[in-house]
Amino acid sequence: MEIRIRDLAKDFGDFPALFGVDLDIRSGELLALLGPSGSGKTTLLRILAGLEAPTWGRVFFGDEDASATSVRERRVGFVFQHYALFRHMTVADNIAFGLTVRPKAERPSRAEIARRVQELLDLVQLPDLARRYPSQLSGGQRQRVALARALAVEPRVLFLDEPFGALDAQVRKDLRKWLREIHDRTGYTTVFVTHDQDEALELADRVVVLNKGRIEQIGTPDEIYDAPASPFVFDFIGDASRIPVTVEHGGVVVDGRRLALPVEVLGQGAATLYVRPQHWTIGAPDAPGALAATVAGTRRHGVSRRLDTTLGDGRAVEIDVPPETRVAAGDRLSLLPTRWRLFFADGAAAAVAPVRDPGRVAAS
Repeated sequence: MEIRIRDLAKDFGDFPALFGVDLDIRSGELLALLGPSGSGKTTLLRILAGLEAPTWGRVFFGDEDASATSVRERRVGFVFQHYALFRHMTVADNIAFGLTVRPKAERPSRAEIARRVQELLDLVQLPDLARRYPSQLSGGQRQRVALARALAVEPRVLFLDEPFGALDAQVRKDLRKWLREIHDRTGYTTVFVTHDQDEALELADRVVVLNKGRIEQIGTPDEIYDAPASPFVFDFIGDASRIPVTVEHGGVVVDGRRLALPVEVLGQGAATLYVRPQHWTIGAPDAPGALAATVAGTRRHGVSRRLDTTLGDGRAVEIDVPPETRVAAGDRLSLLPTRWRLFFADGAAAAVAPVRDPGRVAAS
């Protein structure tokens, strides 16, 4: 089921939650709505599900204008952060609930409901827990039951609001992989809300980054991480150093020194250079066309070693290097980025012509 959103806006009294959102959600894709608290991601999801009415704008499910239709008419499955299971019902009854409350003419037989419940218990890998109650389940098991209940009604689309937010880190990690497998097996168009960038980048086919009610960027996880379209996306996704620079005559100047970047930068004036820790190379002190830095300290950082360095003006820059790299506090070295983005003070990107350096990723 394809979903199209056109000029969608939502106001809560004097508070504008969404501004003119346009978005196409492809049939069968797993889409993440990512952003900080207050960015509008949950409001957007609730409007898509029919739980909130937009102030203006339209939502299409396929060719059908669903803007004025009810939740039931939209035939959506919704999974909440805190499960919303009925405590007085067994697991089987919770999963069957959406089927048992249908009008009599549309309600499956008891045998068919029982068959469907067991099929879903097998799908979510809880085949023997039908007679348990929610209080007898772990958090991860409850969320699996919540998903099974959403799938029981055979929805056209599936919506999940911070589905793993109430779980501990290891359970979240396990359920991410499981949800991706479930999605690939069922093929439902699925939209989920999260503020966890790792979750979005690991799970989604595409990511929509929202900020203050507007879409900042839409793209694949690689596009969002490797080519952020705005300073906000660069700051929100992953780690990055921000270095004030001046763009002049097609080059980037820091403290009067022109950096040896293999691109022609378009534009003039003050700008900010964004570089991720893994996108630096280090060299001998005072190398021409590079930044001069001093190592302040080192620490293990996952599979790499992170260097805390300071530039001449005291600005901190973090760099990831192989763990066997021999450096120590007080060492002087030079830094040159291999991948970066430039943004002017007004947030506009400084256009660059990508150039491939043998053995390196093209600058972006």
